[in-house]
Amino acid sequence: MAKDLVYINGIIAVKENSLLKDKILTFCEMSAETAFRALSENGFIKNTDVNSVFDYEKVLQADEADIDEFTREYAPDNAIKTYFFAPRDFHNAKALVKAKYLNSGADKMLAPQGLLSLDTLKKAVDGEEVEGVYPELLEGIKSTVELFENDGMNISGAEVGKIFEQQLYACLLKACKRNALLKKLLTQKVDMTNILIVMRSNTPEYAANNVISGGKIPLDKLLVLFDENEEKAERALDGTYLEKYWKECYKTRITGLPFMKTEKRVAALEIDFLSEHRYELKRSQPFMYYIFRRRTENENVRIVLSCLLAGLSADEIKARLRNF
Repeated sequence: MAKDLVYINGIIAVKENSLLKDKILTFCEMSAETAFRALSENGFIKNTDVNSVFDYEKVLQADEADIDEFTREYAPDNAIKTYFFAPRDFHNAKALVKAKYLNSGADKMLAPQGLLSLDTLKKAVDGEEVEGVYPELLEGIKSTVELFENDGMNISGAEVGKIFEQQLYACLLKACKRNALLKKLLTQKVDMTNILIVMRSNTPEYAANNVISGGKIPLDKLLVLFDENEEKAERALDGTYLEKYWKECYKTRITGLPFMKTEKRVAALEIDFLSEHRYELKRSQPFMYYIFRRRTENENVRIVLSCLLAGLSADEIKARLRNF
């Protein structure tokens, strides 16, 4: 059931005043201890009695929990709530399956709770009937369990990851089919992810077996990468909406550089889009923008403090920051 957007957006308008915004950049110029103290003075450090910069992860976990609590309470509809939390449920289910069949502990692999409790996910992994679990997640668990039981230790992490990633996107696309913006962002994320998959592949067969369903760009266009004509490969997506991204990835591939920059663009897709259109946001979009800004600030604080403690320069730290 949709919630009162006027009320929610009013709360957000007030809460936005507490965002760090450009202050993040000034923290890069400080010592780790001074930056940590400045964060406290700006109200970032709350719900914790941590006093040392070396315990900054506890502070970030508390802030993340605060973001989650706000999201659970004020998410305008289930589609948005699913968009923010389903990735954690799929990640945690994957971790529990791997832990069960590889006889290892799952604790260090688990993300904070999504919409489903760990107890519910454990029951699903054990084959018990549970209510309220996404059908796609159950299918991912079933497929992975079958792999482990048929091939045992020959299963690779990539195979397991592919199954859960495919099912996650199927789940999100179904949940967000009536939200035009989320559907658009999901489709673009699928296409960008597929470009990265193809760029990392050594053969067209491997690429074809690992791409994700749900994008706009057909597989045959992506597989042009393997054409012997290098100019044709570089121009494979000319005229499409991801032409520039393809060429950026192609250049990275032929120079043998890591794909960190292009991966970062996928991770920052939502915040970059919402930031670019921040004066045009309507209905539930201001809520999404606020949550993505909070999450991005949390990650930027982690980058700043960890880099300051490692002795990196201000310019080096700023180059690592995500859009905010």
